[in-house]
Amino acid sequence: MRPTHIMEELLLLLLLLLPLGASAQKTRDINMCEPSLRKSCAAYADCQGMDGKYCMCGPGQELISETTFRNESENMCQGMLVLLLLTLGPVQKLRVSAPTDCAPWCPLKSTCVNATACRCSPGFSSSSGEIFTSRLDSCDDINECGPPPTVSCGKFADCQNTEGSYYCMCIPGYVLASGATMFMDESENTCQGIFFPTWTPPRGIKSQTLSRFFQRVQDLHREFKPDFVENTIQDLIQGVDELLETPEDLKALPRSEQHRVATNLLTGLENSLRNMSQALSNGTLTFNASAGTDLSLKLWEQGDRNVILSQNQVKMMLNWDVVHDSGDSGPSVVGLISTPGMGKLLAEAPLVVEPEKQAVLHGAHKISLQEASPVLLSDVISAFMSNKVTQNLSSPVTFIFSHHSVTPGPTQKVFCVFWEHSQNGSGHWSTRGCTMVNSRDTSTTCQCTHLSSFAVLMAHYDVKEDDPVLAVITYMGLSLSLLCLLLAALTFLLCKAIQNTSTSLHLQLSICLFLAHLLFLIAIDQTKIKVLCSIIAGALHYLYLASFTWMLLEALHLFLTARNLTVVNYSSVSMLMKKLMFPVGYGVPAVIVAISAASRPHLYGTPTRCWLHTDKGFIWTFLGPICTIFSINLAFFLMTFWIVKKNLSSLNRDVSTLRNTRMLTFKATAQLFILGCTWCLGILQVGPAAHIMAYLFTIINSLQGVFIFLVYCLLSHQVREQYKKWFKGIRKTKAESEQYTLSSGTMSNASKHSVENYN
Repeated sequence: MRPTHIMEELLLLLLLLLPLGASAQKTRDINMCEPSLRKSCAAYADCQGMDGKYCMCGPGQELISETTFRNESENMCQGMLVLLLLTLGPVQKLRVSAPTDCAPWCPLKSTCVNATACRCSPGFSSSSGEIFTSRLDSCDDINECGPPPTVSCGKFADCQNTEGSYYCMCIPGYVLASGATMFMDESENTCQGIFFPTWTPPRGIKSQTLSRFFQRVQDLHREFKPDFVENTIQDLIQGVDELLETPEDLKALPRSEQHRVATNLLTGLENSLRNMSQALSNGTLTFNASAGTDLSLKLWEQGDRNVILSQNQVKMMLNWDVVHDSGDSGPSVVGLISTPGMGKLLAEAPLVVEPEKQAVLHGAHKISLQEASPVLLSDVISAFMSNKVTQNLSSPVTFIFSHHSVTPGPTQKVFCVFWEHSQNGSGHWSTRGCTMVNSRDTSTTCQCTHLSSFAVLMAHYDVKEDDPVLAVITYMGLSLSLLCLLLAALTFLLCKAIQNTSTSLHLQLSICLFLAHLLFLIAIDQTKIKVLCSIIAGALHYLYLASFTWMLLEALHLFLTARNLTVVNYSSVSMLMKKLMFPVGYGVPAVIVAISAASRPHLYGTPTRCWLHTDKGFIWTFLGPICTIFSINLAFFLMTFWIVKKNLSSLNRDVSTLRNTRMLTFKATAQLFILGCTWCLGILQVGPAAHIMAYLFTIINSLQGVFIFLVYCLLSHQVREQYKKWFKGIRKTKAESEQYTLSSGTMSNASKHSVENYN
């Protein structure tokens, strides 16, 4: 190559590089950046310090989005320069290539930005942001649906997150107007309610009346318009009302098919009204039909806390929190519909009572519902809300039913029930989840932990007769006990040789047991007059508790006597017992009965027995004190036995105290068994051994008076001696009386003969 050509090419090259040099010179002229800051701009960039941003891509580079940036993390400079072709003489091509370096360590779900940075794919993010430079970062899915949500799907719709994205769907009961199933944001939301769901008749039911009704339902479904929802609801209520008022050929159907029709009507009406109410405006609405079918609707408004819906025969009360628990996006609605004519289709429907409710109907008596169907006392009502899941509500719903005056008989019971659907499309009345709070002649208050169709009914039931053998044992045993208790009481009262504190305790125990057994025999079945039966139950409660309290004092006295066995003077024991005896023996039972009667007086007396009702654990006002006294008596017995055994080893067998100690031990053992353990048999009347326990309980407890007379009278040497004196005195008196009678007869004959001789 000639020197001239070389010079020309150098000249052209200088002309080409001159703008670049000028640019560099210009950068140096306006550069206000510090050297340390220039380094932070990274490769292919210079620090410029303009407009608050300090970096610009170098010659031949450009940013993807803007022209300036602040630091290395925002560096997205990429090569773009293809230098010009320089030709001087022979055409020669010169190419300046852009840098092609890329970070090889970018993780999944990311792309390379340059040699030092990576960018997360759309829908993913790292802990450092969308672009990161640390090898420890990873790209994780962004949950646009939250919480907290970063997108809004709008009304009646839910957000569904997916990996790297999301989508929106209408909530159940709503569909998109376009017919699509998904959309991306609120601007595309066209969710509208399925306000009138499909309602089909029950299969296999042949009825022209029912067919005409469902044809009317289909017409309402086809012509439904949300703007006229109130008119549609009124027409539907009227249609149901007319069907129930004049069922026509439905009355000829078998009862099982009538129950299927009723189940279909109750569920279909509830679903239709629940959905259509979503199109209503806020407020309270009432719909009435000519034959008595009524509907009340309440939509939640700001500030509402409680719901009270009333109709002629029923009132419903619940808390709005129960409705809001569903989390539905739609309006919160509560509805109450009364269908008086539904009772015609539900006639002779069976009743299923929970086992625990059957167990408390008559205490220990077993019951069985009669085959005769229960009698409806109230209208059939249905309660519903916007929340479809109403099986276990957070707080119970209260219903107050009004009904015609009724007084249950001895074998009748009022129940709060709901209509439970069965798999075959039929159903039955059930008490599950419903409790009767209060029942009067013309109203009944119920509480239920779920929503459905409810009513109040009265059921008849049979009380299984008690075992006749047990009845005979009870009456014979109690009669014998009454005689023995009377003899024991007279002995304790008249026998001067045994008068002491112990005898006074025996006397009070005998009197209480005598009165309790006598009242049990003559008045336990007097249930016709409710007030009188309650008084009898309260008196029995008091007398038996008083008997147990005197048993406790007996055990305490035995323990104190054993503890002071070697002491000749027992005055301290006697003084203590005399002070405690009557206040404790009669005062403690009175307090227990007074508290029980004041808290729940209606639980004294059952329909078949004048005794304590087992409902709400009321029977434990009797069993609780019994168990407590038995436990204390057992402790006293064990301590008494230990003291006696210890004293036996230190006493001389010839002293009289030894005999007293042995008798004391025997009395303590007999008392614990007879007056305490036997009552525990009543609690053990469960399981396979219940029948045996019932016999043992009846036999031993009915003979308590006999045991008391045997232990404290016949086995007492002093009492036997006193009996001998009494018998001798009686015989002597009888002999004297006979002798006097004989003498009188002799004198009378002698006088007669004298008169005859005189004449």
